[in-house]
Amino acid sequence: MLKTRIKEYRERAGLKQSELAELVHARRETIVHLESGKYNPSLKLAMDVAGVFHVTVEELFSFCEEGPQGL
Repeated sequence: MLKTRIKEYRERAGLKQSELAELVHARRETIVHLESGKYNPSLKLAMDVAGVFHVTVEELFSFCEEGPQGL
């Protein structure tokens, strides 16, 4: 499962989803899905989003394996 801190960083920066989308040349819907963890970004998109906030990709995204019982 992909976990992301994009919403936290976006809100801290005072950006709307549409503004972030414009900065990274993506659709607002893509940002919505990224924030909810329903979309796995390309490496380029992940790096572009991280660049907007001047953080590493690892600070924004983490991948957690779910165990057999959702753990």
